[in-house]
This record gives sequence, structure tokens and C-alpha cells, in this order.
Amino acid sequence: MSLLQYLKTLITVSPELEQALVSVCKEAAFPRGHTLLSAQQRTTDLLFITKGIVRGFYYLDGKEITNWFAQEQEFATCFYAFISQTPSFESIEALEDTSVTIIPYASLQNLYLQFPETERIGRRITENYYIKLEERILSLQFKPAKERYQYLTEHRASLLQRASLGQIASYLGITQETLSRIRSGN
Repeated sequence: MSLLQYLKTLITVSPELEQALVSVCKEAAFPRGHTLLSAQQRTTDLLFITKGIVRGFYYLDGKEITNWFAQEQEFATCFYAFISQTPSFESIEALEDTSVTIIPYASLQNLYLQFPETERIGRRITENYYIKLEERILSLQFKPAKERYQYLTEHRASLLQRASLGQIASYLGITQETLSRIRSGN
């Protein structure tokens, strides 16, 4: 699904907004393993994933900690750095060959000014992101590892085939050994 098709599931997109989006958005493709953003870099791009999967991660005590995954029909960026226009605390890596639509920060701000409906789109996307973030925080704080894994298998099962076990374990906040025990039913 293209960015435009996705946005049309959220609101009615006027022909003028459609034309403006086409003029400011860029398409890009990245090979598996490509770093789209490195920690401490500034990000000026919001990415909409049209094909593939990416992950956001950071280093803690020399270990990679996966913070999030984004796949088809999802947005990806270091949202804190994107919104605040400060250096990113995380890196973003393509886990598969990935195609994206890029919306530059400055262009998005201009679209907000020119087309009020883009603010509605932005609000809906932000609300969705916030809900996912809150669910993730509550899960990490209050649910046992087995329940976190169960939720993942029920709601984001494709991640289990698309990300490594180490990445999934760190995303769930557990060791790879614990993940192996949970998966084997012990």
C-alpha cells in the first residue's frame, strides 16, 4: 500500500493535498543491513514503509537493545529526534530489503500550514503511536515475559519470521535464553 492509499484510509485527501504530497515525497530503497540512521545523527525524515521491515535500536553496556520494529504500512523514525530536531539516541536498520516513502520534516511542517487536514492526519498517526508506546511500556513494566511473548505472537506474528531471536528477545526485555525457554514451553 502506498502512502497516499494509506492516508486515504484515515481521511479524505483533497486533489490539492494529493498533488502537494506527490511533489514533496521521495521514494527510496535500502538493502538488508543498511543503517538508515545512526545514533547521534539528526533526522529530518519521516519514513513510511511500503515494503520490508526496519528496527530502531540503541546500545546499552555494549549490547544492542531493539526498541521498536516498523513494517509495511507503518511509519518509522526516531520520533523524539524528528519532532525535537535534536540528535537521535537510536539507530535505524533495515532488516530486509526495504522500500520507503520519505516525508522531509520541513515539507511536513509546510503541509500542516497549507492543508488543515494534514494536521488531522498527524494527530491520528501520533495518537496511534502513543497508544502503541503506552501498551509497550505497560507490558514491559507489568507483564511477565511469557505474556509479552504471547502478545507478540498474537498481534505481530510476522516479526517472528522477520527479525532475529536476539532482536526479539531484546525487544521483549528478556535474554535470548529466556526466549528459547518460553518458545519451547518450559
